[in-house]
Amino acid sequence: MHNLNIDPWFLDRAKKSRDGRLNAHELLEPRKTALAVVDMQNYFVAEGMPACIPEARTTVPNINRLARAVRASGGTVIWIQTEARIALPRDWANRKEAVSAAGWAKRQKLLSPSGEGFPLYPTCERLPGDETAIKYRYSAFIPHPSELHELLRAHGIDTLLITGTTTSTCCESTARDAANGDYRTIMVSDGLSDHTDALHNHTLGKFLLTFGDVQSSDELITRIEAADRQSVRASA
Repeated sequence: MHNLNIDPWFLDRAKKSRDGRLNAHELLEPRKTALAVVDMQNYFVAEGMPACIPEARTTVPNINRLARAVRASGGTVIWIQTEARIALPRDWANRKEAVSAAGWAKRQKLLSPSGEGFPLYPTCERLPGDETAIKYRYSAFIPHPSELHELLRAHGIDTLLITGTTTSTCCESTARDAANGDYRTIMVSDGLSDHTDALHNHTLGKFLLTFGDVQSSDELITRIEAADRQSVRASA
């Protein structure tokens, strides 16, 4: 698990912009909340894979716990998977140009739907009632309208909890686009992973200050359960 150590500069600036409170989104409406799990696939998580983030394996228990809480409260769990579109040879041509031919060929093979890197990492608890969204770029909102965007609209979601890997690339890209698209967006500090603590912490600090919120899985589960109890009392 990453050592959470967000630069105090980000924390102080965030508090000043919010009249002393750190978190932007302190209240959740569970049925309007979705957990987005980004790229927890073999290609990014399994040992020996080209883009493996070893730290990702340590986040799986927190992602699974949070997924259980979201489901139990009537929220939505969405597993986002990257797919390489090998049938479209010019797809993402600028990115292809920036990497080696051998590396690109391996990526295309492993992240095709039949590739060894495409499935979710085995210990991720995807249940039959969960949703799946395929993405083709770093952000799950590109191209628009994306599968993720359509799923969120269909479920009436206004709050998005971001987990997965990597914090500073696909997760941050997806989270920023979500925030710019008017979703209340929270990056889950212990449900995300990156190559280093520094990359992880800087991304979270910048997101907290400028785009949305950062909370831990325990904090979010507590907020979800509190909202459920309040809903039960209100309906009694």
